[in-house]
Amino acid sequence: MDDPPTAPHPVLDFRTALIIEDHPLFGDALAMTLQSVTRIQRVVHADSLARAIEALESGRRFDVVVLDLNLPDVDGLEGLVALRRIAPDLPILLVTSIKETRVIRAALAAGAAGFVPKHSRREIFRAAFAALAAGEVYAPDLPAEGAPGDAPSGGATAAIRRLSQLTRQQARILDLICDGKMNKQIAYELSIAETTVKAHVTAIMRKLGVSSRTQAVLLARDATMAGQLSDAGGHP
Repeated sequence: MDDPPTAPHPVLDFRTALIIEDHPLFGDALAMTLQSVTRIQRVVHADSLARAIEALESGRRFDVVVLDLNLPDVDGLEGLVALRRIAPDLPILLVTSIKETRVIRAALAAGAAGFVPKHSRREIFRAAFAALAAGEVYAPDLPAEGAPGDAPSGGATAAIRRLSQLTRQQARILDLICDGKMNKQIAYELSIAETTVKAHVTAIMRKLGVSSRTQAVLLARDATMAGQLSDAGGHP
């Protein structure tokens, strides 16, 4: 008896895109590139993470986000992680001048759908969107894991992956815990009940796989160090 046919990959149809890029000329060029190699017809530009969040929360529908990791109002992978919390089902393609392998691997661990170096040929963008449309991750130029320049450690990559699972409120509470705030202070600052803070802290520790606030802080710091871009170069 023949084996049943394998279920095909889900096919995504890209018609609208949110481009997050603070250089207007490159943003315009990128929009034209996307429209020439995909079925994207409408493009919205955001020159900062804050404006991108406004666009996502405005009710407008997007099929894909194209993100530059170098933005004026974010540090490291904070922008990517924040976008994943707001739109967990939306594919995010990195188009950036950052080429450091450890940073790209950390970004993929945090939920990026793929990576394309800036100023790539149109054929590369076409291949990237074909992969995304099939539900695949696109990062063909990364060296094998363990090669020089790879992610600093499996533990740091795992930390980034766990942090990306937190909700926006849980992430805010973890930030305040890292600042040394106690539950009562957090409750006052966020205008919520202390029992609600305790419930969030319990959920945070469960998602992070830790048993104490101190371990949660250490894990958050490991992830931050792994995702730092300060030595990875900026805009050309």
